[in-house]
Amino acid sequence: MFKVKILVVGPCMAGKTAVSNFLADATEGSSGEYHPTQGVRILEFESQTNSRQGVDVELWDVSGDPKFEPCWSALAKDTNGVIFVYNPDQPNHDKDLENWYNYFVENQNIKESACIIFAHHKPGGSDREKSVLSDTFKKIATIHTNIDEDGDSLRNEFMNYLTQLMAAMTDKREQEELSIMNNR
Repeated sequence: MFKVKILVVGPCMAGKTAVSNFLADATEGSSGEYHPTQGVRILEFESQTNSRQGVDVELWDVSGDPKFEPCWSALAKDTNGVIFVYNPDQPNHDKDLENWYNYFVENQNIKESACIIFAHHKPGGSDREKSVLSDTFKKIATIHTNIDEDGDSLRNEFMNYLTQLMAAMTDKREQEELSIMNNR
C-alpha cells in the first residue's frame, strides 16, 4: 500500500482542522469555540483512490500561527502534496496564503500539480467573498467547500486529488527505476 504525506496549510481560522478532521473521519468534542492548532497535528487514515487503490494517508494539519514558521522546513521534509485552506469570507486570507505558497511550493520544489486549494466557507458565512486569490494560484485547482452543506463533494474532491497525486508519485517512481536500470 502506498503512503502519502500531505500538508494542510493556510492562515489562522481558515478551517484547516475542521477539513482535516472531516477527511480523516476524526471526531473531536467541539464546543464551537476556536482552539488554534499548536505546531502540527498528524492524522493518519486509510483511503482509496478512484481506481480503488489503497493509500495510507498522513494529513499534517499545520498551525497557521506565524510563530511556528521556523518549524516549516522540518514539516516540509518528504512531503508529497499540499492542501491550501483559506476562508474567502475573511479579508487578507488571500495574501496570507501567498506566504504559504512561496514557502511550500516555490522554496520546497513541490509541483503545483501536487497542490489543491480549498476555499472553505464556514456555516453562516457571508455570500460576498472578501478574499480573492491572485494569479499566483491560477494553475492550482480551487474548490469551494462547506462541510455542513456539501461534505460529500469535499470527500469526492479529496479522492480526485489523491488519485492525481498517487498517479504522479507512481510515474516518478517508475522514472527513477528506469533511470537506475539504464545506468547499469
